[in-house]
Amino acid sequence: MTNDHLYRRGVGVMLLNAERHVFVGRRIDNRDEAWQMPQGGIDKGEQPWPAALRELEEETGIRPGLVEQIASHPQQLRYDIPDAIASRLWGGKWKGQLQDWYLARFLGSDDDINIATSHPEFSHWKWAEPHLLPELIVPFKRDLYRELLRGFADYL
Repeated sequence: MTNDHLYRRGVGVMLLNAERHVFVGRRIDNRDEAWQMPQGGIDKGEQPWPAALRELEEETGIRPGLVEQIASHPQQLRYDIPDAIASRLWGGKWKGQLQDWYLARFLGSDDDINIATSHPEFSHWKWAEPHLLPELIVPFKRDLYRELLRGFADYL
């Protein structure tokens, strides 16, 4: 699309445990009961998969050696930030995010997860059944989560 420059480049990780449940965290900065999968921005010069591993570790404490990539979503996915919060987020510079998403297997145990990181983003975490993801996320990201479920359906 020609308007990609309006979107912050980012990554996300759908992390599966041995029971094929997905890691979700409850955002610290959201008053609603909003849960999301780990995601974040790509730093200048950084490649998407290493950025995804970095974001995952920053948000969950999960070391990259405990994560195995299963698949990447065939398309980059985007979401728009609602106007009501767009001016507060990223200084109003971006309309939303354009993201690369990865499906990954968690090779560790729950003891390897520590959301009390140096810059915590989550207040709580849990493992959720994949089909519940669109109902857990904030409304403006629901279509993106539905597309992730379709894109990764063969692996879930």
